Amino acid sequence: MSANALSPVGEKTSRYPQLAKQIRDAGLLRRRPWYYAWRISATVAAYAAAWAVFVLVGDSWWQLFTAAAMAVTFMQFGFLGHDAGHQQIFGSRRGNSIVGYLLGNLGLGLSFGWWSDKHTRHHANPNVEGRDPDLNVDPVAFTDAQAARSRGIGKQIVRFQAALFIPLLFLEAFHMHFNSLRRIVNRNRPIRARGLEAVLFTVHVVAYLGIVFTVLSPGTAVVFIFVHQGLLGVYMGASFAPNHKGMPVLTDGEQADFLLRQVLTARNIDGGRFVDAALGGLNYQIEHHLFPHMPRPNLRQAQPVVRQFCAEHDIAYCQTSMFGSWGRVLGHLHDMGRDIRNPGSP
Repeated sequence: MSANALSPVGEKTSRYPQLAKQIRDAGLLRRRPWYYAWRISATVAAYAAAWAVFVLVGDSWWQLFTAAAMAVTFMQFGFLGHDAGHQQIFGSRRGNSIVGYLLGNLGLGLSFGWWSDKHTRHHANPNVEGRDPDLNVDPVAFTDAQAARSRGIGKQIVRFQAALFIPLLFLEAFHMHFNSLRRIVNRNRPIRARGLEAVLFTVHVVAYLGIVFTVLSPGTAVVFIFVHQGLLGVYMGASFAPNHKGMPVLTDGEQADFLLRQVLTARNIDGGRFVDAALGGLNYQIEHHLFPHMPRPNLRQAQPVVRQFCAEHDIAYCQTSMFGSWGRVLGHLHDMGRDIRNPGSP
């Protein structure tokens, strides 16, 4: 990044309105109701089919394959909930919220209100230390300051966090369920539609555990839950971690203008239609951050416009392969643990 790439807080720039006009004139901010009608219907059908297969297979270790398939269908629910949270599906906030509550709380056991608040703060301050909640993922250290503050077992994890990162992702879904429950029951923290969230969340937990422990023997049920939720956590990590980790981290006094802040801290992932579907459109992370309300299917069309605009204005635009992105993520995590592995080294 060039020395003048980041501008002081409050400095104005006319470049984003220019880009926004190009995107708007191309019709890329218009809703895509038929796309989402098809996508939601297909995803709900796949979700229901996965549970039907689960019941038909019965008490068998073959259910571990069902667990893997369910991790995929659950994450596809998550992608649609993400789109609803960004108001991409309907023109009304109410319609998007209803979809979000149904997919998140009822379908996934994830508080839509908790996630929306957290994700909104991430979009406003991507990779801004102290402001982006996605940088605060204990015990992992994404910055030198976090590594320096680590203590005890956490410090030993940071020491080898590059090797431990993917195994730690197996716990991510459990962590999100716990945080969702904590936010719903904590009346000192504001949350919209708390009663509705609590009811839908409870129905999910009771139905999920009830079906699993009715169909499977206790031991098989526990293993199934661990595999299903573990793979779901890894899928979540594979969808979100490559987008920002290892990109420049900003401080409060070093925030860029909106265009630079969103482009310089994000990374796109190469790939065709399969990657688009597998990552829920999040492989177009730069375009998504610049235009968070843009419907998912329009991101592919917006990419060449944004990339050309960045080239014309000499703004670094990062795009790499999935393997390349993970190489950068793990390399960054390895670097953050260097001082702990080699204390006193220059």
